[in-house]
Amino acid sequence: MAHEKAGHFLPASGAEMAARGWKYVDVVLVTGDAYVDHPSFGVALIGRLLEANGYRVAVLSQPSHHNSDDFRQFGEPRLFFGITAGNLDSIVANYSGNAKVRDRDDYSPGGNPYFGEQAEKKLRRRPDRATILYSNLAHAAYPATPVVLGGLEASLRRFVHYDYQQQRLRGSVLTDAKADLLIYGMGERAVLETAARLTKGQGLADIPGTCERLTQKELEARGLSASVLLPSWSEIQAELPLFLEAELIVDRQARGYAPEPLLQYQQAAWVVQHPPAAPLTTAELDALYSLPFTRQPHPVCGDVPACRMIRDSITIVRGCCGNCSFCAISRHQGPKIISRSRDSVVQEAKRLAGQRGFSGTISDLGGPTANLYGTGCSSPQPCKRHDCLFPKVCKFFKVDEQAMLGLLDSVADCGGIKHLFVSSGLRMELLIRTPQLLRKLLLHHTPGAMKIAPEHTEDKVLHLMHKPGVAVLEEFLALCREIGKKEGKNFYFTPYLIASHPGCTLADTEKMATRLGMLGLAVRQFQDFTPTPGTISTAMYVTGLDPETRQAIPVAKSTGERRRQRQVLEPRPAAASGRARSAGEKGSPPSKKRTTRRG
Repeated sequence: MAHEKAGHFLPASGAEMAARGWKYVDVVLVTGDAYVDHPSFGVALIGRLLEANGYRVAVLSQPSHHNSDDFRQFGEPRLFFGITAGNLDSIVANYSGNAKVRDRDDYSPGGNPYFGEQAEKKLRRRPDRATILYSNLAHAAYPATPVVLGGLEASLRRFVHYDYQQQRLRGSVLTDAKADLLIYGMGERAVLETAARLTKGQGLADIPGTCERLTQKELEARGLSASVLLPSWSEIQAELPLFLEAELIVDRQARGYAPEPLLQYQQAAWVVQHPPAAPLTTAELDALYSLPFTRQPHPVCGDVPACRMIRDSITIVRGCCGNCSFCAISRHQGPKIISRSRDSVVQEAKRLAGQRGFSGTISDLGGPTANLYGTGCSSPQPCKRHDCLFPKVCKFFKVDEQAMLGLLDSVADCGGIKHLFVSSGLRMELLIRTPQLLRKLLLHHTPGAMKIAPEHTEDKVLHLMHKPGVAVLEEFLALCREIGKKEGKNFYFTPYLIASHPGCTLADTEKMATRLGMLGLAVRQFQDFTPTPGTISTAMYVTGLDPETRQAIPVAKSTGERRRQRQVLEPRPAAASGRARSAGEKGSPPSKKRTTRRG
């Protein structure tokens, strides 16, 4: 049954299931995104993996959520409903960082976030807190069928978390959804184990990479009472600083791949997080990306802007060891860097080049951070920290410049590929250590402007962000200018910046704007800090505390405070270009609007 109808989409309707001659499906994957059969979409990745292991899988994409009718169209799944809000947290998809309703959703057909004509605006395609609502509808359709939560929203809301749209703390999504299981992180191993156990009629207890909801009696029967305890819901409500303590424990356990379960009591039940699943090996990651993805939206979806942006990209690396305070990648993908083999990436590039409609340009050879490819740890002892780049690059952090150089050459040499770009973010402190790679990227593989992520320029704010000081940015720009002088070229940069991060005052933002001008960088990509679930920065935002010293820090929470910081950074064309010229270097070219969204 594996790879049945290879090159075709997984069934996305009852009619498509019947066309395959199926009387039932094993798993129904429910998603708040349009169905795009591309490995950058989690549902496609998990769906193809289950299919390759012999399971019949259907995809229920953006179901109507005013009743449970859509959840019945495949009949009762033999094993489980797999529920995800999609590639984004549903609140992030539906609201800006200042809780304003978004009028566009790049993961929906045509970018339209509403069912039917956008002018009607009757019902959003992706409901708020989609994981909870979809779970309720799945239960309503087939009460006896297990419901398994997964994806980014479930992963980052698995414990007590902050919801910025409601401006309050909420309990675990597992508790609110009354689901049978929650798979956190990159869920390949856990989802296969879940399917295998349900096939055999076994229970779902103690699966690595999952969370369960247990009563006190069930907890004691399992012998889990001696595990690591997080502050409970009631304790956090009574003493808000404990929210920061809980987030720091979760972060430490995640980075250390700790073997102890984590427990948190809330709403008359215990949320139990079992130890994380082992990261995939390079061979397993290669096999995953070799599955028969069409790399296209399902025909019923038409144009999906997010797919258009990443359709001709290739993921080469998983995980991030940077552990930036405001970012959830380390917690969701894991802190260990897993790189695909060169041969695997080359084979995918050849398949991509052979597809109808391929333009000849690979838009991105990357991942969470492109130049983490080929990196790793050379410590003789197992590391419990996995925090490799802060406050400086760890002495045991191994950087293999030739691995990335060789990969670029091998992919560029594939027939049919005219241009090969690296559009993912790049760590500047590593590019400084790999001058050959930096030169090659600047001269041959940068689409207009190189993306860099200084995030800020003031050291006290950068420290709270868990980023190196501004000296790294200055050294990086000096090296780029030196290369440019030798080559007789001007290089452009798109610096990503964050305003209103906890600890950042209006004066800090004004200093940042001035310093960027002195460095010759025009401000073109910035965002207000968004207190999304599952980050240390959000815990700082909620508690107003420095996570190291536990001392109070300023936090811009009001609309006025955030607007004033934003106004300092908003581009003023004449002033921005003047600042760039005075530094002897231009910012990103005004004629080329950068539209790539930052993860």
